[in-house]
Amino acid sequence: MAQTQPRNKVGELRPSQILFSAGIGSVIDLPNLSTMVMGLDDWDINHSKELGEERLLGAVKRSLSLSVKRLLSPPLPPESDGAPSFLDESHRIGIPVSPFPTWMLCPNCRLLAPLQSRLFDLKTDRFRPDQNRYVHTNCPKGKYPPTVIPARFLVACKHGHLDDFPWRYFVHRGADCKKGTLRLNEYGVSGSAADIEVKCDSCGAKRRMSDAFGEPGKKNMPQCRGRHVHLRNFDEGGCDQQMVGILLGASNSWFPITLSALSIPTATDKLAQLVEKHWTVLEKAVSPEVLAAFRSIGQLKEFAKYSDSEIWAQVQQKRSETIDDESNAAKDIKTPEWQVFSAAETSLNSSDFWLTPVVSPKGYESYIEKVVLVDRLREVRALVGFSRIESPGDFAETGELPEDYWAPLSRQEPKWVPATEVRGEGLFIQFKESAIAQWEALPQVIAYEKQSIEAHRRWRTARSLNPDTNYPGVRYILLHSFAHALMRQFAIECGYTAASLRERIYSKAPQDENGPMAGILIYTAAPDSEGTLGGLVSLGEPTTLGRHIDQALEQMCLCASDPLCAEHSPLQSPNTLHWAACHACLFSPETSCERGNKYLDRTVLIPTVKTELAQLAFFKPGG
Repeated sequence: MAQTQPRNKVGELRPSQILFSAGIGSVIDLPNLSTMVMGLDDWDINHSKELGEERLLGAVKRSLSLSVKRLLSPPLPPESDGAPSFLDESHRIGIPVSPFPTWMLCPNCRLLAPLQSRLFDLKTDRFRPDQNRYVHTNCPKGKYPPTVIPARFLVACKHGHLDDFPWRYFVHRGADCKKGTLRLNEYGVSGSAADIEVKCDSCGAKRRMSDAFGEPGKKNMPQCRGRHVHLRNFDEGGCDQQMVGILLGASNSWFPITLSALSIPTATDKLAQLVEKHWTVLEKAVSPEVLAAFRSIGQLKEFAKYSDSEIWAQVQQKRSETIDDESNAAKDIKTPEWQVFSAAETSLNSSDFWLTPVVSPKGYESYIEKVVLVDRLREVRALVGFSRIESPGDFAETGELPEDYWAPLSRQEPKWVPATEVRGEGLFIQFKESAIAQWEALPQVIAYEKQSIEAHRRWRTARSLNPDTNYPGVRYILLHSFAHALMRQFAIECGYTAASLRERIYSKAPQDENGPMAGILIYTAAPDSEGTLGGLVSLGEPTTLGRHIDQALEQMCLCASDPLCAEHSPLQSPNTLHWAACHACLFSPETSCERGNKYLDRTVLIPTVKTELAQLAFFKPGG
């Protein structure tokens, strides 16, 4: 939910949108306004719920700040039994937003002015706050005061700053006459920047908006002021970057930086599992008396058959284990998940996590060790920052994004970060280590890996990153490509859209710490119906899964873009990190892929039209 000042409801957002499309520092379009989501300092967390996930909290501390103590859901109004009313208290609960950009345009007289000029008046609707708008009361054209619209040009920089477009500086080429009003006129019907002209009524200066874009446009922009609109402040010392012109609503104006973890149980005892589930409450119990108070106010309803002493003993044990494991959990977030999935211990099954191991898919027993149906799982995601212009997806790991590009969520070090939880289902596939090792030892694969390493080095060098770190390995390319091929196939039959599926790749060489690993998890990433429709798990049955793998690999043999796709190599350009892969065959939606569609190659899966690379294929025709 979004709100402006004063605290009136002006729109609605799903919790997941706050992490992926409309989070802190992003611009949201409302019916008659354009607004900026404000920083954590302005949030009212009285109606937020604390989400328990220790491993994710440890990763957030390591990535962001040790001052972070909690993961909180966005403020949600209480459920109402009666008809909704725009006057009740629930419509004062939500995330704060403020009008941005502050420069507005009258569609009738083409007047361009900031809200601070008081040329535009706020028109409020007591019964429909979502229809609040600014109008040009003294517009000389038209019978009624027209609703003004936000100017659709902004400026930003790679350091995460965003600002109103410097209209006066731009039209006067740096020498502002400081007297006249501005007009923004459109010529032609294309709506392109070349057809839009800003003009000063006083001195007659005018300029086409095309001068603000491209490489030449950078010379026409002033130096960045270091403004963080969402924090209502400017960076101390300003900013050394040049402003870059962008459009309102441009996809590069906001990129979220998120972390996620699956809730993996560690206890087989039912009481221990309950303590894990309710740890956000129980960790605050500093004595048996506090525990008894929690029970008296109805906080421990699920513990009805256990005594206070039994619960307190388990809390003490959990507290000691948490202290020992905190540092390890923060360093490697996937190893505990791999250990649980590969062991497939059904004794860990609980209300949030349920595993059902099945045999390998028919026809692929020599490649796949086991398949685990994950009937229930819970994923918690946290927003730790955002960037502009430069996408975190352009870097191999979130932590590699340069610190200067990482925009903060609050003015001070945050005590908490916004998070959401998604309950869904999934399918875990573990490959046979012997089959992977045999494939990696092939001379063709060894030569291929040398080329992959060289492409990796070139790509990182072009981005001023250490070229000798974070190469995921050739087995990662294999597992990643297989996951994408299977996700595309599953989307046809499982009942979820392609963007609702998500991957987690577990890949480590035998010599790596906690290695070897070779497995993939494909799971639902959408909160619709809590992602538990059963359509994905049903595809994991041996006969059904074997058929889908057959069809997925068959689709990889030939791409609509062949032979160009099959012949593509990242060695041709430092701007790509994929081989035979494109939108027609192997790319997945941005929300589905954990590596931004990098390290993909269908050639390592199955022979393609590039016959000289046929020996690279892991899956051989005929098994």
